[in-house]
Amino acid sequence: MTLPQAAAQRQLKHRRQIDVQVYARGDGLWEVDATLTDTKTRTTQLGSGPRPAGVPIHDMLLRLVVNEKLDILEAGSETRWMPYTGQCNDHGDIYARLAGLNLMDHFRLRLRERVGGVLGCTHITELAQVLPTAVVQAFAGEVIDTRGDTEGASRPFQIDRCHALRSNGAVVARFYPRWAQAAPSA
Repeated sequence: MTLPQAAAQRQLKHRRQIDVQVYARGDGLWEVDATLTDTKTRTTQLGSGPRPAGVPIHDMLLRLVVNEKLDILEAGSETRWMPYTGQCNDHGDIYARLAGLNLMDHFRLRLRERVGGVLGCTHITELAQVLPTAVVQAFAGEVIDTRGDTEGASRPFQIDRCHALRSNGAVVARFYPRWAQAAPSA
């Protein structure tokens, strides 16, 4: 792959940080804390007034409680920094509507149906879209069998979920030979 070369004279103006941390609880459930933080390198004039450099424009937390089947049991959000205090966070507990969804069952579609557009916050809803793969990554090898190399094991979850792990590709043939498929003939 070719990565565009970074310009020698580029200057950072904006930083968006997304952080997802997944915690095992003592009761067999898991907590997922996802944060989104936007900062500028200069004072920014917002509709609500100036925001000094380095002070967040947005700082939001979305927390889910999930089980090992990736079902969302509880959900909620907190907006700590926002451009329009009292308005950006005036969506109530809309993110509680994520309870009952499963992260691997059309989650992104159902997310938009339940909290998309004017129902929720654009930034928190966008943040939620990264959660399926982040939680799967947290569960990999601990909750989800990623090897599938024992007798009677299920096909590893990750096969056919990306280009590198396609069932008829070299990675699956080498690392998951039991699950490899023949490449289609040209």
